[in-house]
Amino acid sequence: MVADVKSALRDSGLNPECLELEITENIELERQEKAPAMMRELRSIGVGLAFDDFGTGYASLSYLTRYPLTRLKIDRSFVHGLSEQGSGNERPIVRSIIAMAHNLGLQVVAEGIETEQQAVLLRSENCDEVQGFLYGRPMRAAEFIRHAQGRTARHDDLAGAIDRPMRRNG
Repeated sequence: MVADVKSALRDSGLNPECLELEITENIELERQEKAPAMMRELRSIGVGLAFDDFGTGYASLSYLTRYPLTRLKIDRSFVHGLSEQGSGNERPIVRSIIAMAHNLGLQVVAEGIETEQQAVLLRSENCDEVQGFLYGRPMRAAEFIRHAQGRTARHDDLAGAIDRPMRRNG
């Protein structure tokens, strides 16, 4: 896999620091004896590694120190619970995940943002980035290009994004 990533980077001319690979928590990394070395090699060339859907699988917390991760993505099930329909237990969990990740030097992305209330709450908890339907729905490549071109043409959108304390990651 490392050779494939290096080849793709070389062929595309993409700076390795602009690439982030997501590792889902439910992957049984323990069975992959070569996984830690492979991840360290990817990190050594600048590729980012994100632990996706954190909190829903069977991964041990020791994975957070064993693997050279750069980002932790909080699963949408915790974010969904931050709405009025939530049980009330999600906010302390989300707060703890963010604090733990920051203490480990990891950036945090919250997935599944659907309401402004969720975005505001995550901003107040110092979440680094958010993504979800509040900011955009999945779209085909051609539609995305039209959307991105339209957004860059609107300076007020860009100015508003700069003033926000976190990135919106659609």
